[in-house]
Amino acid sequence: MAQSPLIEQLVVALKCLPGVGPKSAQRIAFHLLERDRDGARTLAGALNRASDEVGNCRCCRTLTEDEFCQLCANTQRDRTLLCIVETPSDVAAVEYTASYNGLYFVLMGHLSPLDGIGVEQLGLPLLADRLDQSEVKEVILATNATVEGEATAHYIAEMARGLGVKTTRLAQGVPMGGELEYVDGGTLTHALNGRREM
Repeated sequence: MAQSPLIEQLVVALKCLPGVGPKSAQRIAFHLLERDRDGARTLAGALNRASDEVGNCRCCRTLTEDEFCQLCANTQRDRTLLCIVETPSDVAAVEYTASYNGLYFVLMGHLSPLDGIGVEQLGLPLLADRLDQSEVKEVILATNATVEGEATAHYIAEMARGLGVKTTRLAQGVPMGGELEYVDGGTLTHALNGRREM
């Protein structure tokens, strides 16, 4: 069945979303057009406004519509702690735990020379300036446990140490409630190497 060009254009546009393939995009498009045109208009307006008005925080690089995000602007945050994450969604994940009260620096990715992502693209010169000119005493590396994430963490750790800043890495290992027989070998190795005294 041939679809109208506008519906096809909508389906193609929806496929840019993570985890949305051709069938899901078509299902979403038909749902919006058949049952929720007001929702479609609200969604379109919110997307337009956000894409026009949301930029990056001048201090931590997370997404915000202000010059400084709410976390960086909050004077109650511990300015001696700086958590380095790969994406703004990582900030949201750490904040959800309500167990961290420091500041952040968002890399917007990880080192990947094959993809053209290097030191400049991750804002590492900006990070170096921040570590050199601020009261940060500890950098917490919270990059992903991937080859690229580990390489990025190693690079930043060397840079921070060179500036005299203590560097720590998020613990990695057996998840809460996890059973050893179901944990993969790499995770178990990290857990064994990162063990601590009780």
